[in-house]
Amino acid sequence: MTLMRCLVPLFTAAMLAADSQTAKLAKEVATKGWILYSGKTASGDWDLFVMRPDGSHKRNITNTPNINEIGARLSADGLQLLYRRVDPGVKIRHDAWGSLGTLVIANSDGSNPQVYGGPGDLAWAVWSPDSKQLACLNKTGIEIRDVATKQIVRKLDRKGIFQQLFWSPDGKWFIGTANAFGESWTIVRMNAETGEVNPIAKFQNCTPAWFPDSRRVVNSYRPANQESVGKLAESVGQKQGYGWTQAWLTDADGGNRRLLLGEDGKHIYGTEISPDSKYVMFTRANTDGGLDTATLGLMRLADAPAVRGESVALRKMHPDAKNAVMLDLGQGWEPQWTSAKLGPK
Repeated sequence: MTLMRCLVPLFTAAMLAADSQTAKLAKEVATKGWILYSGKTASGDWDLFVMRPDGSHKRNITNTPNINEIGARLSADGLQLLYRRVDPGVKIRHDAWGSLGTLVIANSDGSNPQVYGGPGDLAWAVWSPDSKQLACLNKTGIEIRDVATKQIVRKLDRKGIFQQLFWSPDGKWFIGTANAFGESWTIVRMNAETGEVNPIAKFQNCTPAWFPDSRRVVNSYRPANQESVGKLAESVGQKQGYGWTQAWLTDADGGNRRLLLGEDGKHIYGTEISPDSKYVMFTRANTDGGLDTATLGLMRLADAPAVRGESVALRKMHPDAKNAVMLDLGQGWEPQWTSAKLGPK
């Protein structure tokens, strides 16, 4: 028997074992709420979709071939969603979508969409935990508006926050991406009453998201001075030494910072923690900021820190990282994981 014939059963057994573990994870999450995300249609535009965390029961809830819908966020009561409506031809990036187009508020099934403000207004609008207010960014500060009347009820100084504003589930804090504390692209936490801020993650960070307990944050981070990855970078037109974006975990006071997931050759963005804090969703893209190649993935938080694929350079930096079981859920970006009932009526 040749060496190749001996190796084939081993390869087959390994693949079957991996498939079995993936199937186990899919079964584990299948009924744990719904995923709301932006996905590309056959017509080439971006619509809003919902699906189960295992990728089943997928459906388009906007279905508008001549315009893009992006960046959807459900209200905490699960009754409404907001999103940006963007004209065709406008360049959309993973980290700048919140200031594009017009804000729309609709029922959580996508019905009865109503434009809420003019083009470019209410940038990075986000729901309050009681679903009665919106916070948004403008040139002068953070505005908090009453949803029903659209009236501004109070303002806070931006403290350097320029995008990706999110309200904590307990209502006490904001997080955002800021030029602050002597660095650009710094994740900061702001007291929602006093406006006081503290740094969470400095230098080349973006797209933060809260844990349900409001005590921890997950965000994207591109460490400096990453080892050159040669043909991987060349294959997507990326400069040598630019590096790849990873997902990192940090306590909201800036402590206990650690790797969640990384992969040489992929940029990890749009991380979203499950309502039970046991899983994480993320977007993987071939290019920094590019969405045409973006796909959604899912893993257990207990498997962090994890490194995916061969990732020779990254494994040198994190030799103790695990090979986590992951679900690949197809194209899409900017997911929100909710326990609200979003299935077909």
